[in-house]
Amino acid sequence: MTPIRPPGGIETLNGKEIYFEVHGTGEPLLLLHGFSGSSQDWIPSLAQWGAKFQLILPDLRGHGRSSMLSKPFRHEDAAKDMFALLDLLGIHTCKGVGISAGGNVLLHMATKQPDRMTAMVLVSATPYFPAQSRTIMSQYPDNLQQEQWEILRRCHPGGDEQIKAILASTKSFATSYDDLNFTPPLLSTIQARTFIIQGDRDPLYPVELSLAMAKAIPNSRLWIIPNAGHGPVIGARWPEFIQTASAFLQE
Repeated sequence: MTPIRPPGGIETLNGKEIYFEVHGTGEPLLLLHGFSGSSQDWIPSLAQWGAKFQLILPDLRGHGRSSMLSKPFRHEDAAKDMFALLDLLGIHTCKGVGISAGGNVLLHMATKQPDRMTAMVLVSATPYFPAQSRTIMSQYPDNLQQEQWEILRRCHPGGDEQIKAILASTKSFATSYDDLNFTPPLLSTIQARTFIIQGDRDPLYPVELSLAMAKAIPNSRLWIIPNAGHGPVIGARWPEFIQTASAFLQE
């Protein structure tokens, strides 16, 4: 392992350098950030969760301190990276929390190796990309404001080259149909207790998609947040989210 700063490290997994941090002791909890985010998004929550879990915070491929994307991001590839990371750490089963793309990665993990995920919290995840999201994603890189660029520069040490590779993947999502294709029969194979959270005004994914997932996943519950968009727990609702998710994960 090549240390970056305690407790962070980089390992080559599936041919990609993946940065990750491990905090605390206890039951393993994998925390997966959203698309264009990084592991550091979770740092403010370490105090609340660190006393209860061993927290695993990776930068998904192409993000943060992980190596830059050489081809469009695929959630399925990222899920394979996470399995490799868990294997490296000697962890067979764990729980997980994922926001947006992180939740989509957890869906892949829970369907590919159902016995490894025991519980998961999915925030603004989706079984597939609906038409409305494809329109937004195809235009997103061209509409990025300067202040959003500055936020991305703070997350990604690779600078504008790394950011442009991430944004190119956003456009690729608009024409991708095989990466996210979680049918009800496939979702029914999930063994993990699942907590699905979505805003009722999400511009990317209509609330009906979360309802369909909740019906298909055997042991699931649903929290629809009123007057909220994509990533509805980010911001003022974050403390409530941490408390509610923690209670669910510890059941």
